Amino acid sequence: MTSITGRYAPEPGAAPLPRMIAAQAALETRMLLRNGEQLLLTVVIPTLLLALFSSVDIVDTGAGKAVDFLAPGILALAVMSTAFTGQAIATGFERRYGVLKRLASSPLPRWGLMAAKTASVLVTEVLQVILLAVIAYALGWSPHGDPFSVLLLLVLGTAAFSGLGLLMAGTLKAEATLAAANLVFLLLLVGGGVIVPLDKFPSGAQDVLGLLPISALSDGLREVLQHGAGTPWGDLGILAVWAVLGLAAAGRFFRWE
Repeated sequence: MTSITGRYAPEPGAAPLPRMIAAQAALETRMLLRNGEQLLLTVVIPTLLLALFSSVDIVDTGAGKAVDFLAPGILALAVMSTAFTGQAIATGFERRYGVLKRLASSPLPRWGLMAAKTASVLVTEVLQVILLAVIAYALGWSPHGDPFSVLLLLVLGTAAFSGLGLLMAGTLKAEATLAAANLVFLLLLVGGGVIVPLDKFPSGAQDVLGLLPISALSDGLREVLQHGAGTPWGDLGILAVWAVLGLAAAGRFFRWE
């Protein structure tokens, strides 16, 4: 009789790296979508702002339909809310409660954890863009321009805001991150060209505000989607600088515990 001893012996070891990253990304996405505060930032607030300011003449958005001006800005706000505000707050509290420390000791490498968080952000942003686009179309939105330029802007904007969010979460205490991330969200919502055009501000302030990542992202999306312009290299350059500086600083100063 043939022995079957050892045929079913366990083979301990880590799962393949792509499978680990995919599993962690799926977990991160589920946790984000189940969090009420995150849903408020990523879905409810952008949707309400788009519907309200497109339907009620509160802010002078210039010639043309208000939704054509607002939709690109709200898309930029959605990217910021997920990649910066939501990620900073969630990661900050994970760091405070020791979750990151335990994950860092798992077979999933630290860069793999960051890749999973990035994948989760991208999945959430895809859902946001689809939802906001459907609402904007229902409100009469008429987008133009090159889809590749829009994709490039969204990717660079995500990289820039992710770097800044991880830098904040990895250097400040969780409570300070919560307060600072929400404060920055509100300030950039008002002064980042999302709802109020930058030309409504004093000329000196316009030059400074135009260098912010939210301003570059909203202006670039508006140039393409509203005006049908070519690739906005100036705005892409600003986003690229913020992405490089933010991600480099996060990699240098991020503390896991």
